[in-house]
Amino acid sequence: MKILFIAPIPPPIDGQSKASNMVLEMVKKKYDVSVVNLSKKNLKNGKISLSRISDIFSVIKQVLQNRKKNDLIYVSIAESFLGNLRDLFIYVICYRDLDKIFIHMLGGAGMTTIINGNGIMTILNKFFLKKIGGVIVEGPLNFETFSKVVVPANIHIVPNFAEDFLFVTDNEIDFKYENIEIIEVLYLSNLIPGKGYEELLEAYLELNEFYKKQIKVTFVGGFESRKSEVEFLKKIQPENGIKYLGKFIDGNAKRDLYCNTHVFCLPTYYPFEGQPISILEAYATGCAVISSEHSGIPYIFKDKENGFLAKKKSVESLRIALENSVFEKEKLKLFGQKNKNEAKIKYRSTIFQDKIDKIFLNFYNKTNE
Repeated sequence: MKILFIAPIPPPIDGQSKASNMVLEMVKKKYDVSVVNLSKKNLKNGKISLSRISDIFSVIKQVLQNRKKNDLIYVSIAESFLGNLRDLFIYVICYRDLDKIFIHMLGGAGMTTIINGNGIMTILNKFFLKKIGGVIVEGPLNFETFSKVVVPANIHIVPNFAEDFLFVTDNEIDFKYENIEIIEVLYLSNLIPGKGYEELLEAYLELNEFYKKQIKVTFVGGFESRKSEVEFLKKIQPENGIKYLGKFIDGNAKRDLYCNTHVFCLPTYYPFEGQPISILEAYATGCAVISSEHSGIPYIFKDKENGFLAKKKSVESLRIALENSVFEKEKLKLFGQKNKNEAKIKYRSTIFQDKIDKIFLNFYNKTNE
């Protein structure tokens, strides 16, 4: 099978590029693959700049060069205005092979807005989406969105994953939660507007001394700008219970960090959020979770089952969730055990890869009967 693979590949690492890379690792082992890398130079989503426009023209040129004689075209689509415009150009270039295109929606809230709208972008997206070969989505929310345009039989649900090396043993969970004195809270995601990192910081700052002495918060992730980074570092400098480890962590260092974390916190309301891989990584490493009811999260996270729910954009709700982590400390291990077991059954990377491979093979066999 010859595949044209159009998707963001790390660096930088975010949920979309990580998932795309997992698909790429699988297809490169089995098929003839040409790659067009959609990765951006920075974390600013939807911002118009000369460099961003230059990137889009570069992508268009590469797609033009590789568009012919493919059995399948895989596209990890975007949700921002510029990203969606780029995807529309890709559809135009590959118009004769639209029925060979599989789009992968790693996100969803932004695409829901596009499909439910009534402007020119909505009209154009619907025109092309009706003609493509198939859609891969993370969960029921995106399935419902795309079923308004695409035949449901051509929409495939493939949940995200945690990498296999992250999964902990029961003994590691026992060790993590034995005689907890300080509750270690981790935020591991990009520190950009909408992700909830600012609200988490404010929630910690609002804790009284009783709770502050029992909670430490660690932040890991890249900032949208140098200005945002400087402001954040200045704000946390006086606080002994807060630390920033840097823009990036991976491999065994990331596993060790998760293994020393009791509560993972991602109170996101980010407009392009989907099903956060970081939450599934927290599950795999036996962490309790604090998160919000946003986008695809309710399909993988339940209040009082996987951890504590916080209201979107609510510092007070986050503060209460942090206090509950102390007040109901005995529940953290129960959450962690449940989360690890759930991830082991549903969210392994091998499950993710096998499902996508099966979708591709079924499509290829059907079109070559």
